[in-house]
Amino acid sequence: MNRQAQSAVLFVLGAALLHAGLTDLYLRYVKAGLRPLVLAAGVVLIATALATTWYEWRHKRRAAAPEDHAHEDDAHEDDAHEDDDQGGHVHREPRVSWLLVLPLFALILVAPPALGSYSAMRTGTALQQAYGYQKLPASGPLRLGLADYAGRAVYEHGRGLAGRQITITGFVALDHSGAPYLVRMALNCCAADAQPVKVGLTGQVPPVLRPDGWLQVTGTYTTKRTKDSVNGGPIPYLRVTAAKPVPTPSDPYDETWNN
Repeated sequence: MNRQAQSAVLFVLGAALLHAGLTDLYLRYVKAGLRPLVLAAGVVLIATALATTWYEWRHKRRAAAPEDHAHEDDAHEDDAHEDDDQGGHVHREPRVSWLLVLPLFALILVAPPALGSYSAMRTGTALQQAYGYQKLPASGPLRLGLADYAGRAVYEHGRGLAGRQITITGFVALDHSGAPYLVRMALNCCAADAQPVKVGLTGQVPPVLRPDGWLQVTGTYTTKRTKDSVNGGPIPYLRVTAAKPVPTPSDPYDETWNN
């Protein structure tokens, strides 16, 4: 792979990172807060590609100057002697290096789906106690992130939730017995370290649920909870009063708390 090819690959990879960072595509790979780093990496790769191309153009222009012809002839003679000493073989870059381009085309052409129920039910809940929770409004319905509800239900024992109408959103997962859960995948950095946070559903649960389908569920807090069969972590429940399908959010891994 010569310098020109390397520059082309770097440029296309940088452009792909910029495209991902300027759209929601990057959310399939990393958490939302890393968008500036994705954009910065794209800019650096494009700048490197352009600088390499300029350097090669400048080098060839100097090599083509008349006063450099004699030096070039001498250099060719030296190279010829070296080739003779080495048995007449010219060392070239291995063609297998072009396989490095395959991940680039995968990044451009194929957007991986977000992790879903298959991964969620084979991984233990990642619910952990937060350092603190935002103060809830004194009255009225609550629209909470799934992890926020789960944390308050388990570690605050539902303080401020009892008797309130609560709405959460997540995708459906069913365990081996068919019991339904609402799930969101939590990220530390990227999709490779995603772990599920699960909320069990009880009450007026829809009779037919499609795994990986997204639901907006409205209900009330209940003290019922269970242990995750994978790691024994706590899983709270929500008593469902209404549920409706919703489109997959642009950021399936991220959620914010809303009043």
